[in-house]
Amino acid sequence: MSTERGDGGGKEFERVLDVLRTRMADGTYGLGSLLPPQRELADELTVSRDTVQRVLRALRSEGWIESRQGSGSRVVKIPLHSVVRVEAPRVRAALGPFIARTFAQPTVQLDVFTLTSESLDAHVRLQAERIRLGEVRPEHIELRMLLPSETLHMPYPRAKDGDGEAVDPRLQDQFRERLRAITKRHTISLLSALQDLRTEGLVPFVDVQIRHIPLTPAFKLYLRRGADALFGPYEPVERTILMEDGSEVDALDVLGLGSTLTRHVNDEGDPDAPGSVFMESMQAWFDSCWDLLAEDA
Repeated sequence: MSTERGDGGGKEFERVLDVLRTRMADGTYGLGSLLPPQRELADELTVSRDTVQRVLRALRSEGWIESRQGSGSRVVKIPLHSVVRVEAPRVRAALGPFIARTFAQPTVQLDVFTLTSESLDAHVRLQAERIRLGEVRPEHIELRMLLPSETLHMPYPRAKDGDGEAVDPRLQDQFRERLRAITKRHTISLLSALQDLRTEGLVPFVDVQIRHIPLTPAFKLYLRRGADALFGPYEPVERTILMEDGSEVDALDVLGLGSTLTRHVNDEGDPDAPGSVFMESMQAWFDSCWDLLAEDA
């Protein structure tokens, strides 16, 4: 038995978690479909069944899947919270098609404000593979991303108070470190995916800039400059979080994956249209935060 096969956590846990999230994001495991049996996943990904079980618990906690004894794990549509119907022009949208449209253009110009870059990382890596396959051929990629400052004490995630008992400050530090680790991992992955395209000569111009801002994200924002935008609030939820040591802690958190997004489209022929006004105001907000509040990562 290899070391990787016997390792039930740490890097192998994160690797398998990323693989399954990506497969659900790209439709490999579509809505309503069953994930492969645990033994099959363990064999394919060369990890122990204990690692697979821990990953499935994490996905279940995040709302990606539902599991029933004897029936396996099924992919569900919206994690943990119900869909809220909205009126036009705010229509339900998804990040995958938005990023696909963005990378189908010769010039990619994308501005992002987000909590961890986790969702964006998965979709950008999918587009990088499409570029390698020759399905899309952007010549110019510019990405500006605003992330919360690493020293910022945010209201989430945090351990939930139990029966009036104070939460151990060390546990809160673990939550902050966990969030920083998630952000760092996905940011490095995102940077590598785009920079590799330039190194391999597949995209002549790639410019990725990341800055930190002293603001707690209440929403996520994706701006395709001058074209359209996705906007979605971070909804606070109570959930169980799987910690690095394998323990499970009741916490207050927000879920980014699977959150409700609305799309807003710039109408070049009507600057007073709701979509045009939204695009103009949010682009101005992003630019001012980028120039006046943010610091280089």
